[in-house]
Formats: sequence, structure tokens, C-alpha cells
Amino acid sequence: MRRPTALHPMGLRGLLAALVLVGATACSTAAEPAPPAAAPAGAPAAAPVAATTAGLVETGVTVPAGMGAAPFDVPRAVLAPAGWTATVWARVPKARLEIWAPDGSMLVSLPGSGEVARLVPGANGAPPQQTTLVGGLTQPHGMAFDGTTLYVAESDQVTAFTYANGTVSDQRVVVPGLPDDKSPDLRGAYAHALKSVVVGPDRALYVSVGSTANVSPQDRDATPQRAAILRVPPGSSTPEVFARGVRNGTGLAVAPDGRVWTAVNNRDNIPYPFHQPYGGDGDAFGQVIPGYVNDHPPEELAALSPGRDLGWPYCNPQPDEQPGVPGSPLRQGDLPFVRDAETNPDGSRLDCGTLAPLEQTFGAHSAPLGLSFTSLPGLGAGAVVGVHGSWNRTSPRAPEVSFFPWSGGRMGDQQTILGGFQAPDGSRWGRPVGAVTGPDGALYVSDDQAGAIYRVVPKA
Repeated sequence: MRRPTALHPMGLRGLLAALVLVGATACSTAAEPAPPAAAPAGAPAAAPVAATTAGLVETGVTVPAGMGAAPFDVPRAVLAPAGWTATVWARVPKARLEIWAPDGSMLVSLPGSGEVARLVPGANGAPPQQTTLVGGLTQPHGMAFDGTTLYVAESDQVTAFTYANGTVSDQRVVVPGLPDDKSPDLRGAYAHALKSVVVGPDRALYVSVGSTANVSPQDRDATPQRAAILRVPPGSSTPEVFARGVRNGTGLAVAPDGRVWTAVNNRDNIPYPFHQPYGGDGDAFGQVIPGYVNDHPPEELAALSPGRDLGWPYCNPQPDEQPGVPGSPLRQGDLPFVRDAETNPDGSRLDCGTLAPLEQTFGAHSAPLGLSFTSLPGLGAGAVVGVHGSWNRTSPRAPEVSFFPWSGGRMGDQQTILGGFQAPDGSRWGRPVGAVTGPDGALYVSDDQAGAIYRVVPKA
């Protein structure tokens, strides 16, 4: 973390405002910061860097002819279940979220260039044909289909197109006025501009709108509300708040039972929230302690319902089996919330005990991005998430593709199904963004740092 061992939260406000703009780039771009310095005093000596790689084996990445530019100019390998294979299927610079079109082609969002790319699978394993489906957009990110209607979430609006025969027509804005860094009231200070969108079973649009900053309580009173999942009824262009206190719910998908789920990038530099010592003497309440920050708060994977509140920035998920005790075992699912010592020190802003327990989590600072539901051989039904990896943790949380088993409407604990993108020194050659199952049953993984789409074939 490269922070002093303890800082009073009142002295952090200016620092946090500056840090969040840097930190958000890890959630929004492929920029790779330098590896962190050695762990400061108070940090654990051997922090976990992935959910778990138990049972995974090193698998060489197959690189077809013509796709060997960096980082594939040297041999690369991933960690995957035994018998799985991984191939570079396409080279797509800054590839972000993916979706399969009704005609069997893949669409990939490219926020940096304002484009949506279209990839048509080649015959007999040939590389896909790549073209630009549409350009001139403002940071396009999430995409969703409703029949032949393609919705694209831009930073400032949701745009709809009619999709047919690999082309789009009838471009129209269906949700205008979403906040981004051009919004007059934000004056360029907006850290989480990228939006995601999904069509619910009710045919309403659900749109993720991230927070302005790491800690910006004013988002909860903004119009339209930020740090929220908005619902836009069919035929309407006016969003309503569906769920709030969602700091940056980039992952957005509909589960088999019809509920909308979100994978959330949670806050950084959380002050210690308990009136007790932490690895020393005296009351540590309100201090920012690197050893505590490393694993708190966990990132969220939550099922949404009308009016649900995930608490940000007043309440945070509490994973410790022994609350606030250094080295306590961490639980992943069914977590309670604890008050934020900076924004809600006396609990008056929000009673954290009234919040519904959090269904599932990722390790703190994982940066989960694309979320999808699928079924994989040997694993069954579940949620698949592209995990970008931390930007400010010591040791860095590794990028990976995670799987959460799904049974009876409940989500099991996080499992790593694709890793190996990070070296022991913290350097990385790739950072997954999204993972979706293709018509052929393979898992297609986008990587915005490597500029690649991988075709991962599970063992039947």
C-alpha cells in the first residue's frame, strides 16, 4: 500500500480524493502500474494473491501464426483445471466486455476508441474476421440484446440499434443524461465513467452508474443517482433507482432465476472500524492500517431487489470470523455489514445492522469486471467473472477468471478457474475483463492488457 502505518481519517480526505482518480484507472483501462514496494510495517508477510489455485495445472497458451506480438512474443502459460486448453483466438487491443450476437458473431466493446468490434468465427478453427460494427461512440462499455435490438451503454447515455446481418441501423438514444466527466456538476472529476447494461426478464434496462470517487456520499443524493443500479422500464427513458450504495457495479447479469446480480469494485483505504487495538496498543479506531486495508473491505457479488442498499460509503462488508482481529480467518459468503469509521463513525448516517447480508465476495481490491452466468463441464452452473487484479495492494491481488457455483438460487464460494497472469514479483502480462460462453461451448475471455480474446475449452 505504500502508506504510513496509521493515519487519522480526517487527514485522509484530500489524499483519498487524489488517489481515487488514479485507482479508478485499474477498473477502467488496461494501464499497468509498477509493482508495489515492499510491504510496510503492519502488513501481512504473505498475503493471498488469488482465491485459490489448488487443483489447477500450468497450461501453455497456444498462439496461432500472426498473433505473436507482445505479450505473446515469449511463451505464456495459464493455470487452469487439468485437461483445459487455452488459445489466443483474436488480438483486439484494449478489449473490454463481450457479448454474442444472434447471428453467432461476437461483439467486443472498445471504450478507448469509441467503437464496438464484431468478430465472426472462422471456419475449421481459422482466426475470426474482425470489423468495426459501429464507431463514434462515447466510451462504449456494456452491451445487451433484446431480440434484434442491441443496447450499448456509453458513458453518458444508453444507445439502441437495430441489429441485422452483421450491421446496425436506426441508432437512437433510449436513456439520455447519464453522468460522466463532462457533466457540469462534476467538472471533470468522475472516476467511474464506464457503464454496464443488461435486459431483465421484465424487459426493463438495468444500468450500472458508478460513484464519483472512492468516498463521495453526495452520489446518493444526485439526480440521476450515482453509485447505483438504475432501472429503466420498457418504453421509458427515465431511470429509477433499483439498488443504491453500489460503489462501482461494473459486473451486471441476470441469473437463471431472473434476479439481477452485480459484481462491485468496493472502496479503498478503509479506516479500522473497531474500538480495540490492531496488532499494537491503544484504540485503533479510525486509523488506516495497511495490514487491515489489504483484506478489507471485500469486493461484492450481490443479488439485487427493488430498494436494496449495499451500504456504500457508510457500511462495509465484514468478513472476519473474529471481527477486527489480525489474521482472523475470512469468510466469503453471507456477510454482515459494519459501519465505516470515516463516513459513519457513530452509525447515524445508516444503520448497518438493517442491511441484508451480502451473498458473496471476492478478495479485497480484486477489481471484478465482467459477470455472466453459464454452465461449464465438471463445474456445473455458476457465475463467471473476469477479475482485473488490484492496483494498490501489497502483495498485489492477482488477475484471474473466477467461478461461483450456483445451486438452488444460492451462490457458492469463489474458485479460480483461470490464473497465471501475474508473476511472483507482482508484474503481469495479462488482465482478464470478461468471460462468456460461446455457441460452441468454449469460454471466451477478454484481456485488455494483452489485447486478446482467449478461447478456453473445458475438458468434457
